[in-house]
Amino acid sequence: MVQKYQSPVRVYKHPFELIMAAYERRFPTCPLIPMFVDSDTVNEFRSEDGAIHVIERRCKLDIDAPRLLKKIAGVDYVYFVQKNSLNSRERTLHIEAHNETFSNRVIINEHCCYTVHPENEDWTCFEQSASLDIKSFFGFESTVEKIAMKQYTSNIKKGKEIIEYYLRQLEEEGITFVPRWTPPSVTPFSETALSSCKKQAASTAIIIPDATLKEGLSSEALSSPGGPTEPVVGTPDDKLDADYIKRYLGDLTPLQESCLIRLRQWLQETHKGKIPKDEHILRFLRARDFNIDKAREIMCQSLTWRKQHQVDYILDTWNPPQVLQDYYAGGWHHHDKDGRPLYVLRLGQMDTKGLVRALGEEALLRYVLSINEEGLRRCEENTKVFGRPISSWTCLVDLEGLNMRHLWRPGVKALLRIIEVVEANYPETLGRLLILRAPRVFPVLWTLVSPFIDDNTRRKFLIYAGNDYQGPGGLLDYIDKEIIPDFLSGECMCEVPEGGLVPKSLYRTAEELENEDLKLWTETIYQSASVFKGAPHEILIQIVDASSVITWDFDVCKGDIVFNIYHSKRSPQPPKKDSLGAHSITSPGGNNVQLIDKVWQLGRDYSMVESPLICKEGESVQGSHVTRWPGFYILQWKFHSMPACAATSLPRVDDVLASLQVSSHKCKVMYYTEVIGSEDFRGSMTSLESSHSGFSQLSAATTSSSQSHSSSMISRWRFC
Repeated sequence: MVQKYQSPVRVYKHPFELIMAAYERRFPTCPLIPMFVDSDTVNEFRSEDGAIHVIERRCKLDIDAPRLLKKIAGVDYVYFVQKNSLNSRERTLHIEAHNETFSNRVIINEHCCYTVHPENEDWTCFEQSASLDIKSFFGFESTVEKIAMKQYTSNIKKGKEIIEYYLRQLEEEGITFVPRWTPPSVTPFSETALSSCKKQAASTAIIIPDATLKEGLSSEALSSPGGPTEPVVGTPDDKLDADYIKRYLGDLTPLQESCLIRLRQWLQETHKGKIPKDEHILRFLRARDFNIDKAREIMCQSLTWRKQHQVDYILDTWNPPQVLQDYYAGGWHHHDKDGRPLYVLRLGQMDTKGLVRALGEEALLRYVLSINEEGLRRCEENTKVFGRPISSWTCLVDLEGLNMRHLWRPGVKALLRIIEVVEANYPETLGRLLILRAPRVFPVLWTLVSPFIDDNTRRKFLIYAGNDYQGPGGLLDYIDKEIIPDFLSGECMCEVPEGGLVPKSLYRTAEELENEDLKLWTETIYQSASVFKGAPHEILIQIVDASSVITWDFDVCKGDIVFNIYHSKRSPQPPKKDSLGAHSITSPGGNNVQLIDKVWQLGRDYSMVESPLICKEGESVQGSHVTRWPGFYILQWKFHSMPACAATSLPRVDDVLASLQVSSHKCKVMYYTEVIGSEDFRGSMTSLESSHSGFSQLSAATTSSSQSHSSSMISRWRFC
């Protein structure tokens, strides 16, 4: 398996030329990297004007590996070839490295780049990427992979320290400024002039000329030697700044940083700007131990779920029924000692049976979702207030009063459903769960619900019986004395509702609850459809005004599909009612409707108005088509079959494996379409995007200021 690494963008608040002077001191050997034994120059090129300098080195490494493994491999040292390409005119340094030893068994490639910061030309950016592919290694492939990754991550951590070490060394020698390259014909530099320039710079190192302000350094940056208190992130949208990660996301290992950046890049490519915030991506990675493939799978499912049920807008568009406000015994209450928002739930005082009978399961679920959405918002606010990453909250559950009536079967069923939805869509949001005053009946409830709770979440549970929470290791270890609620013998008046029995006059019949539940969860503009091999899904749009605009927004939930748009002057016959007929297939996962008759011929009965678009599983697609003629337009989602190998009639292994991944040759899409008048169309899916398409709450912080521009380009990239 190929291991990949992608670093965040590291920012040095020093000019490019000074960083290059520090970097060159790493050779021929570097005492800060014990494994870097020596290096020899094998090739060197310098352009006549001195702007281009390419140097190739052969580096000798002493890998920290078991003696037995070295003996089996038959080598004591490993050799790498490193090529440095310095362009002083463009102020860039590109570094490429690959292994020379065991190159037929192990393939290691690395690329590093030093560039000028896009928003401040007196700062320097650094980033690196690498890949490791072990074909074979005497049966020790897994061991070699672990050793290689351990050594590599260890060196990555030292990278910034090494540059800063040599920067201090230069400063001690009086070199704090290195002039930029200039063409020889303009300003020829002699050694005397260069020496004079260095001495002059050393004596005026702390004087910042007025020109600096014109070059992008703000007055705030000049007010303190350390520069701005917040990191300046001027890198492209698919990259992250190392300082930003530490400030807002916390301390991550180099490999964890790499996983975050790579998953974020994948979302950028497939979801086209509608990606969640970095904190939310990180939660899904943590929930799957930073396995990118597993995290990507559950995140795509969650994003589709959020979109289908418009969860992003729940806090702004949904008002909890008065019954919930009066009888749901839970609410937010200050924060714990770690700065996490604190939610207090008096479960023992809550009439779960009454709430389910009065509101139904779906209303309770929606209320819990609104609580989780509010929790995400409070985490962001606390991150700003406390100046450190806060990505989860603490929940305090008081079980005093819990008895057998809480084990009412429909109530337990509703609780399990809520746990299932929250676990799938809000991973790693619970930092700690404090369960207080657990009665004798609690083990029965715990036996029912614990199998539905993730192992990582379960480890965060602290359970106290009776008054144990008041002793050592109890509540005071996690919550300040001043905010312990009064009903727990504290001094703080808690505004959480006391709960109580829901009046039976508010109960509803099963039929009323069923209708109400249906209303709650079908308030979505999106429809679902199944796409089978040989049975595409098609929808019909009739256009009267020739210059209308058809817009679409769809997600590929399962499998790969081909999206087409056709035009016909004839109206297709409505699909047959028989679910087993050739034109209509129904399934539990969504409907399938076919409109194009099998006897129709392309080019005679109907025409293709756009080129087919292949969409992969997990992609989110927006697009538009300006109609040229009135008539009937057909949008089609078709099963994408893997192309056969042209050189042979035998199928490829990859094709066979890919076909097996799509169960029963079935794909699923979730879509929404709308027709807009040409006078209302501004080059993008304006109406869709304004209220439905974006993941507003989850993506606000990571969406660039040019989102409207990039969104308008989506339709052009997809279909135009």
